[in-house]
Amino acid sequence: MKELYIIRHCQATGQEPHAPLTELGHQQAQRLATQLSTIPLDTIVSSPYLRALDTVAPLAQQFNLPVHKDERLIERVLCDTNEPNWRDMLRQTYDDMELCYQGGESSRQATARAMAVIHELQAEDAQYAALVSHGNLISLLLRAYDERIGFTEWEQLTNPDVYRLTLDGTGATMKRVPV
Repeated sequence: MKELYIIRHCQATGQEPHAPLTELGHQQAQRLATQLSTIPLDTIVSSPYLRALDTVAPLAQQFNLPVHKDERLIERVLCDTNEPNWRDMLRQTYDDMELCYQGGESSRQATARAMAVIHELQAEDAQYAALVSHGNLISLLLRAYDERIGFTEWEQLTNPDVYRLTLDGTGATMKRVPV
């Protein structure tokens, strides 16, 4: 694989797995497909959450490509309870990659599952791939290539957001793609 386009889903109505895109989110998905139309995509892999699938549907249709659903791209679970101080808890997981709250997964665990998807894509013949996921997992994935990425960069992610990761035998370069 030469280039991987890491896409954060468009605006959605909520965080649940079946939360749909808003009307604006659907418009964003159409614009995203238009903006990425010149990339010769070979493959598309997405979180199975509805907001991710709806984000990539226009792009997949445009390229006449199937969307491969991958559970490893679901959003990172911080903990199994609704915590009012979840943002502070999340911030701590960028400082301590092993920190794991009850019912959740550590940053290291979440990163490992997302990186497994990328390693599989690299082993395939695809030259240009799109990967669609969620904000926290994407920030951890980007951090795997640039350790300066942390909580602040997670906060600055937009819906949608796109990063181009260029992989070669010597390493990777990353660039945010304007959308």
